[in-house]
Amino acid sequence: MTSAFSVLHGAPSNTGQHTTTGSGSLDFTLTALSRWSILSKQLPAVDKIKALHVYDFDNTLFKTPTPNPSLWQGHTIGLLANQDVFVNGGWWHDSRILAATGGGVDKEEPRAWEGWWNEKVVELVRLSMQQPDALTVILTGRGEKNFSDLVRRIVASKKLDVDMIALKPAVSPTNQRFQSTMHFKQLFLNALMETYRDADEIRIYEDRPKHTKGFRDFLAEYNRQQTTSPTRGPLSTAEVVQVADTAATLEPVTEVAEVQHMINDHNLVAARDRTKTKLRIKKTVFFTSYMISRPDTQKLMDLARIPVSSDLIYHGNNILICPRPCPAGIMDKVGGMGSKMVWEVVGTACYQDRLWAACLRPVPQETKYHTDNPVPLVVLALKKGARPIDASKIENWDPVPPHQSFKFETTVGEKMILRVEGDDPREDAYESLFANKNSKRKYTGGHGPDAGGGGAAVGGGAAVGGGGPPTQPRADSFPRGRGGRGGRGSSFQGRGGGGRGRGRGGGRGGRGAGFHGYKSLDDVGGGGGGAAGGRARVEYDDAYAGVPTGPSAHKRRGGPHTGSGELHSYY
Repeated sequence: MTSAFSVLHGAPSNTGQHTTTGSGSLDFTLTALSRWSILSKQLPAVDKIKALHVYDFDNTLFKTPTPNPSLWQGHTIGLLANQDVFVNGGWWHDSRILAATGGGVDKEEPRAWEGWWNEKVVELVRLSMQQPDALTVILTGRGEKNFSDLVRRIVASKKLDVDMIALKPAVSPTNQRFQSTMHFKQLFLNALMETYRDADEIRIYEDRPKHTKGFRDFLAEYNRQQTTSPTRGPLSTAEVVQVADTAATLEPVTEVAEVQHMINDHNLVAARDRTKTKLRIKKTVFFTSYMISRPDTQKLMDLARIPVSSDLIYHGNNILICPRPCPAGIMDKVGGMGSKMVWEVVGTACYQDRLWAACLRPVPQETKYHTDNPVPLVVLALKKGARPIDASKIENWDPVPPHQSFKFETTVGEKMILRVEGDDPREDAYESLFANKNSKRKYTGGHGPDAGGGGAAVGGGAAVGGGGPPTQPRADSFPRGRGGRGGRGSSFQGRGGGGRGRGRGGGRGGRGAGFHGYKSLDDVGGGGGGAAGGRARVEYDDAYAGVPTGPSAHKRRGGPHTGSGELHSYY
């Protein structure tokens, strides 16, 4: 990254030209320094300050909401953070996102955004405030125009009486333009150190390793410059403290609503400007299932006596109806999204010591149902490398004694992820469920949006141990095949690029090649469709550990997703 020294001392900039301040000389006075701050308060005298303590705001001091990787496709996370996609600059430039933190400003301000702070860093800020010879600064790359009032209110609610709060202005106090947010911070730090020339200590608290390194390199270069061409002398202590990332997310419904607001604003401009593409929120459905509540999942686990092992991946939260979007015929058969159904556990099994499952029957037994397997079952746990589809190979089930059997209720819902794409008026509702036009396909022969579900699926048969569990005709099963690919087909290239979204594993985007690194504006270069909804119960969490769900909260950085992308590897 470009050092502030290359700009301050006349080295060529990215454009090949020398850059100077508006006045041609640098004015390091308290008055000049105060122009960097959004606070109207007198700065301490220069000779009173011996230590400079600078705290990053986003995800260092405050748990700033970031795009939820369990909610959005990886490529969409890149789009949300790319300031060139949305007319208002996207996630890190829209103050409504930060204002929606928790219960919103009106609810959170009176209680000082309780639970949204890194309390360890808050305590450090308070200690800095109590140190008489320390200058306490909160520094953020958020734009001064859009965020000054909100950041000031957030900080004030916590009663953090700091000396300065510095946000990025359009230009510096000397009318200098910033090449990047890091460049802005370096220029500010340079002004800070040059103004308080008696300070022999500076400590910067930062959560992003990339920026920690950038600050360390900057301070090392600054001290080297002070030994060869001194302007105030080197600092004896120049430390950058790496703080653990404390990123959080908004409530899913709130997050989708705020993104929809951004899209609505964007589309109003796009309607008048043909150079801009209208956007829309779409959903990618991985599978439709009878979803099981967490307490009932735990009861199933206890019943099957699954060993505790780090090699196991635990499921137990759904009975698969069909992979991909559910055709209308099957959906009608199961009663529609949100419909309830009661099941009874009748058997358990362990397949090759690699897969644990429980078989079920509907209550009452004559109830119509549809599952992707001839035997209604729920996969409970897998060893690494095992496939949920292997549950269909189980032939012998151990009956559950009557006193251990139990009944539980399920809800028809979808495992899905959302994405933002261009709004194509030629695209129908079923087509919109697939991320890439070149790869999506219309299913025929009973598998399109209006298709029937095949033969009847009426539960029956004898209980386990007396002729086998209830079965249904295999003709009812939804055919398997490869899903469409997402990400790379989009006309929008978010930073970090797109990735495979549907069918072949989760997308990646974000910082570098990783998917979820947009923790603040610092990671962005300088340079209305309706949200998917309906009555269905929709799952966004990471409980489906073995299912391709787009980005993974545990794989924040790295190359392309290499997990199994075929939906039939799940069932």
